[in-house]
Amino acid sequence: MSDKFQAVVIGGGPGGYVCAIRLAQLGLKTACIESRGSLGGTCLNVGCIPSKSLLNLSEEFHKVKHLSKKGIEIGEIKLNLSKMMKNKDKAVTVLTKGVEFLLKKNKVTYFKGTGSFRSKNEISIKDDNKKETLIHADKVIIATGSVPVSLPGIEFDEKVIVSSTGALEFEKVPKKMIVVGGGYIGLEMGSVWSRLGTEVHVVEFLDHITPGMDKEISNEFMKILKKQGINFHMQHKVEKIKKNDFGATVSMQDKEGNQINLDCDVVLISVGRKPNTNGLNLKKVGIDLDEKKRVKTNKNFQTNIDNIYAIGDVITGPMLAHKAEDEGIAVAEIIAGQSGHVNYDTIPGVVYTTPEVASVGKTEEQLNQKSIKYKIGKFSFMANSRAKAIDDTEGFVKILVDEKTDKVLGAHLIGPHAGELIAEICVAMEFGASSEDIARTCHAHPTFSEAVKEAALSVEKRAIHS
Repeated sequence: MSDKFQAVVIGGGPGGYVCAIRLAQLGLKTACIESRGSLGGTCLNVGCIPSKSLLNLSEEFHKVKHLSKKGIEIGEIKLNLSKMMKNKDKAVTVLTKGVEFLLKKNKVTYFKGTGSFRSKNEISIKDDNKKETLIHADKVIIATGSVPVSLPGIEFDEKVIVSSTGALEFEKVPKKMIVVGGGYIGLEMGSVWSRLGTEVHVVEFLDHITPGMDKEISNEFMKILKKQGINFHMQHKVEKIKKNDFGATVSMQDKEGNQINLDCDVVLISVGRKPNTNGLNLKKVGIDLDEKKRVKTNKNFQTNIDNIYAIGDVITGPMLAHKAEDEGIAVAEIIAGQSGHVNYDTIPGVVYTTPEVASVGKTEEQLNQKSIKYKIGKFSFMANSRAKAIDDTEGFVKILVDEKTDKVLGAHLIGPHAGELIAEICVAMEFGASSEDIARTCHAHPTFSEAVKEAALSVEKRAIHS
């Protein structure tokens, strides 16, 4: 006789474990299945958290090396990469154990193993020893996330040709690294290793980095990264990667058709991710997928099978941990008979480089495409007192508003603490605020947030400090 649950979540990443906890809070007998051996998914184990640890530590290393310019004299600076990696791993362990505690606290049954469908109500769980457990579920939520994509004919070995996972585990600082793809992950990891002494080359097929980002921000971002020493090869197509005794040779073609070969120690392929649906046995229950192998869902996250739902990276939309979390809460509330919702217009995106880049809502390009008339408010961190005081003045805040109603349609920031500052604008947009609302809100002085207020004032050309 199999155990019976009112809800079973397959996947223990940000979307999955949050969904399981919310289901339990709403009174449903809930189970969560995770194959990795530790909770938190890609984000916590081999993504957001370890990468942010290395981004922070590499930035601290870089800052310490240049403190003498600010009047702080210190001795010789040495890098202990092994210690740095242990620090990163400690953060991951503490947080994964924390998630496990939260499941226990909320009385969620946690199964370690790989879940797959036997039928629409039966889930088979196989652990590492191939022992099988069968459970019954009234409702099932698929939250199995995504996996890195490689280039055609090129496989990850996580030593020389690496995904973001391998780029978090180097045992020594590479002399030269080629990053294929100028998106968020590639630029973050490129920044880490560049600051630690690696010569970094970014190869991008398009004529700009961070596809989908506001072009003005994207251009400024690349300018700053170039200043930091990162090399860019734009409109180049990678044709072949050949491993050799010293690392690898990347063969590519520029827009004029010229052949270029670059030698390096390691190649980071960062060209996107794909839904992780392998092994779920979706065909068995007849779940529909779209052309990108994502699980098809309706507005309530329901698949074509009435008791099966899906959230996070396996469905359409940005592959972001916080998007998956919001969907996890929403679907739990819908299953419990409440009215959960996700406002996709207010989901922020952040690149955790130095400076940070953050955005929410529409870009100028998107507004022009839809023939929506808008106004722009901009303010440079160069004129922000706090930024000046700590000598961190690169970047600006840009707010886009409806020309007639003044409603905030989007915001794009590059500069210190952009990932934190964007939250104010997300709240403003969630409540349908105008630039006037932000401009009339008192901001503490001296803070970086004053740049947001000044950008809002700038919409009507009444910024005080520019």
